[in-house]
Amino acid sequence: MAGTGLLSVGAIAPEFELRDQAGDLVRLSELLTQGSVVVFFYPAAMSPGCTAQSCHFRDLAAEFAELGARVVGISPDSVDRQRRFDEANHLGYPVLADVSGDVCRAYGVARTRSRTRLLPLRRSTFVVAPDRHIAAVIRSELRMDVHADKALDILRRRATSAT
Repeated sequence: MAGTGLLSVGAIAPEFELRDQAGDLVRLSELLTQGSVVVFFYPAAMSPGCTAQSCHFRDLAAEFAELGARVVGISPDSVDRQRRFDEANHLGYPVLADVSGDVCRAYGVARTRSRTRLLPLRRSTFVVAPDRHIAAVIRSELRMDVHADKALDILRRRATSAT
């Protein structure tokens, strides 16, 4: 899985197969059989910002479900750390371990190693349509709530325009 920069709207979302907090394999293609998928990348489980971002997605779970969308979080943390993160915050959705960083690179969110870069990836969210096309890209390093809020807004607009 090679990445050439942050994916943009209209691009095909790269397939992934990663282990979740329970150690089960999760594939994007399988998630998409049930509708749109909101894939959000966060730098480090258990950190204050990532906890706020992840819990906001958790708090809006019913609204995502009403729109037929699934939420999945991805970080470079281990399966064990993702399990502890989920247990501490009762997230209720898959949090995936991209320990190799391959998926982060494929989506263009990985940062190159540098002394000035403290975080391993750019906090980014992708709304992926059932046909695997990226419907939206949301980026914000500092406003944790914007990821879930904007993803919901985009899904609502897509649902309205489909009717």
